[in-house]
Amino acid sequence: MKISVLTLGCKVNECESRSIITALKEAGQDVIEEILPADYYVINTCSVTNEADRKSRQMIGKATKANPNAKIFVCGCSSERNPKIYEKYKNVVHISGNANKYDVFKCIVSDISECFSKNNINNLPLVFEELPTPYHAKTRDYIKIQDGCNNFCSYCIIPYVRGRSRSRTIDSILSEVKISSKRTKEIVLTGIDVSSYGKDIGSSLTELVKSLSDFPIRKRLSSFECTVITDELLSALKSSHFCDHFHLSLQSGSDKTLKAMNRRYDTQTYFNIVQKIRSYFPNAGITTDVITGFPTETEKDFLDTLSFIKTVGFSDIHVFPYSEREGTKASKLPQLPMCERRARARELLKIKEESKKSFLLKQIGQELSVYYEESENGVSCGYAENYTKVYGDGIPGQIQTKIISKIFEEGVK
Repeated sequence: MKISVLTLGCKVNECESRSIITALKEAGQDVIEEILPADYYVINTCSVTNEADRKSRQMIGKATKANPNAKIFVCGCSSERNPKIYEKYKNVVHISGNANKYDVFKCIVSDISECFSKNNINNLPLVFEELPTPYHAKTRDYIKIQDGCNNFCSYCIIPYVRGRSRSRTIDSILSEVKISSKRTKEIVLTGIDVSSYGKDIGSSLTELVKSLSDFPIRKRLSSFECTVITDELLSALKSSHFCDHFHLSLQSGSDKTLKAMNRRYDTQTYFNIVQKIRSYFPNAGITTDVITGFPTETEKDFLDTLSFIKTVGFSDIHVFPYSEREGTKASKLPQLPMCERRARARELLKIKEESKKSFLLKQIGQELSVYYEESENGVSCGYAENYTKVYGDGIPGQIQTKIISKIFEEGVK
């Protein structure tokens, strides 16, 4: 029996899909992660934007085309949010959400007819759900430490489809890190809202970071809210040999827009945190997310965002035109035309390229430690600790130091 597991969206979804794959492989199943002919397809969906929903539905069509007789299992954020959309597909035999994802494995392996139901949406859990250790697929391992979110930003659907924030115990995390440390040279701690880690179990992100200090592998955190950055956390990150890359979601450089988004900081607070990070990690790569065309965003608000981004000096920026999500507070506001949202995104992308180039120029002459991941046409590429993409002659799977001489393609060489 061949099973294809297809994943859309974030690294948390990837971790969960790889846990399902682990269980399937241990049960002797033939598992792939491509749209090729298979008996079963597991589609782990995403709903962060309208486009993510569309791609999730589109994946069903692609799977059906690969095998018109296949049985399709749908799970994840999009089906959690709107399971009825998936009921119309005749090949879809099982619809679930984000709770009990491991049940997908049980249903496929047992092939029990009772599992084939178009309504398997369970209540989201109140505590962290343990899954099998994800199998090792790429150069680095992603380790899920947390799920859910309590922030309720006015534009975001994720708290409604992932539930409240819940943390994995440190002992459980350490058990997986021990496994990963034997098969990779770098791990990334990930979650829906990593910054909230520990609050529900009497622990903290700082405590978790300190507990990892004895593992002689490169360590990263996938993202932060700037409000969680303290001297204590930065000191722990430095002494525990975490990489100097910080993904700090900004979303807007306008204080008025940040307030309307229900973000819990202003631009001055954010800038002060960036300065604090650089006092500990002078060559840190600081990346961010920015939404353009939020309903209340005026032309002045957008210009304020451009100005603030230039002031911060990000190493890279992920730019998203605002996508209204039904059920959120922002969806009830008067919406800007999509053409305006996209026009602002294009303008911001120009600033992104300028900011990225400026950061790359600062790497010239630096000696960077590079974890090489792949080789193509005789040139290897990988990432430095500050997440600069580096091209060279290193061996994939190995960490080597390199003195940077110039900008090359999407990074440096």
